[in-house]
Amino acid sequence: MKILVLNGVNLALTGRRERGVYGSETLEEINKAVAAYAKARGAETAFFQSDLEGELVRAIHGAQGMYDGIIFNAGAFTHYSYALRDAIAAVEVPVVEVHMSNVHAREEFRRNSVLTPVCRGEVLGFGKNSYILALESFLL
Repeated sequence: MKILVLNGVNLALTGRRERGVYGSETLEEINKAVAAYAKARGAETAFFQSDLEGELVRAIHGAQGMYDGIIFNAGAFTHYSYALRDAIAAVEVPVVEVHMSNVHAREEFRRNSVLTPVCRGEVLGFGKNSYILALESFLL
């Protein structure tokens, strides 16, 4: 099983921004934990982060035929990126949407995701473990 973990806008600052919301671990540390968990379960992971919407679209398109699933934390793109929504809908690779925080307990605008309707599922509110739970959904 090969899983692509995609992270969108501002997630490179994880561990330095809004620590009360996102924690103090860096994205690199989170990626290492996810990779170790995947390896222990017999899965492979690849990681990609970009603040550029078009690069994320290309990564989703490129996953077709290469990965069995995508774990995707789009960051703020979640709430308005129809380009990412359409990219997810265009490929046959299942996508699980991830958020470290409970977006429903935050600002009103964060409660709407244009991605959720085209994703296999959504995991949110468990910090870095949201990624692990999303990964586990592919391994069941």
